[in-house]
Amino acid sequence: MDAGRPGPPRPDVEQETRPSRVRAAWGWATAPLAGMWESDHPLDAYALVHMASAAGDALVALALADSVFFSLKPGTARTHVALYLGLTVAPLAVAGPALVPLLDRGGFRRLISFVSAAGRAAMAVYAAPHFHTLVLFPAAFALLVLSKVHAITKNGLTVAYAASEEGLMRANARLGRLAVVAGLVVVGPGVAFLKLGGAQSVLYVASVAYAAGALLNLRLPQPRPAPSERGEVQRRGRLPSLAIPAIGTAGLRGAIGFLIILLAFALRRGHEATYWFGLLAASIAAGGYLGDLVAPRLPRRVREEVVVVGALLAGGAGALLSFIEFSLPSLMVFAALAGASGEFGKLAFQSLMQRAAPGGAQGRVFVRYEVAFQVAWVIGAFLPAILPLSFRPGVLILGLFYLVLGMWFVLRPLLQRPGRKSTPGP
Repeated sequence: MDAGRPGPPRPDVEQETRPSRVRAAWGWATAPLAGMWESDHPLDAYALVHMASAAGDALVALALADSVFFSLKPGTARTHVALYLGLTVAPLAVAGPALVPLLDRGGFRRLISFVSAAGRAAMAVYAAPHFHTLVLFPAAFALLVLSKVHAITKNGLTVAYAASEEGLMRANARLGRLAVVAGLVVVGPGVAFLKLGGAQSVLYVASVAYAAGALLNLRLPQPRPAPSERGEVQRRGRLPSLAIPAIGTAGLRGAIGFLIILLAFALRRGHEATYWFGLLAASIAAGGYLGDLVAPRLPRRVREEVVVVGALLAGGAGALLSFIEFSLPSLMVFAALAGASGEFGKLAFQSLMQRAAPGGAQGRVFVRYEVAFQVAWVIGAFLPAILPLSFRPGVLILGLFYLVLGMWFVLRPLLQRPGRKSTPGP
């Protein structure tokens, strides 16, 4: 044998190399989580809590995918559709009034977050063995209520843990991205558990995610006190400074509800291939994630109100172009634009609301606008579920809605008479 020619790799060297590669890959994949775990920044600690909550919610949604909650047919009676959509508002109606006094005081935000996570862990464990019984209905409702509790409390904790007011949009966008990542990470294992052990096993895994969130809550520092009074809060948490932006954000939320249910019903009424729904729904989600990436990078001189108007006009232009060039690629571009527009509007309004909500009234403000936007989503979703709309006319209606509302924002100052007060809004 030539002394200068390397021989075959020794088995012991190969066995040592494989574990090292696995460790390196694992270290690379978990580096962001390790960084947040070791960070001294309170927002990093809360980001882990929020990711655990998003992972648990995604697993619960996967477990319920074959249940009655997601089994509506295009011909379902109007009353059943109304009840289904009303189910999305009911958790807020239950959780909101209970949260208002606690959030207004400001000292219970961390405790509320812990109770939300621990309660969902216990409820998922309770619901799992009763999945095929009537117990599933109240258990699923309790899970929805506690999930809404987390969503509302998130606003207050973001204000408390963000580095500064100027970083609120960046903080909200980062939490949104991490929630999407957490949901995607657990989908694969969730599907595997669904195939191997059924929906019950997925609920048990969700309970583990929620329990991890509850434990992570114990690492959170006590939130700093809510900011002092800086604005006028009217009856039921209405802020006059948020009236006009709230109209635009409600319109964007209603448009997303309209589009999602239009996909679910109109595509099934028509002759489009089934895979269209999956691709367009994925495009909406991808657009939302893109909005979370781009929104924090907008110049700081761009006001949040301008972001809302731009989101409306972009959504309208995309809808009209996809109506003219009606094809799957153009519709995917429009769906991504709609998802990004909705996320832009949500992030812009969240930062406005979090800055404007005065101390001692955060609960009233957060609950008011969360309920208003959920109602807007339901109203938008109700129309394509009830009306016999085909998909292409529905896209045209949606595009016109985007553009009319966006142009109203642009022309509103010119249409107002001198000395006349602004039109009251939400």
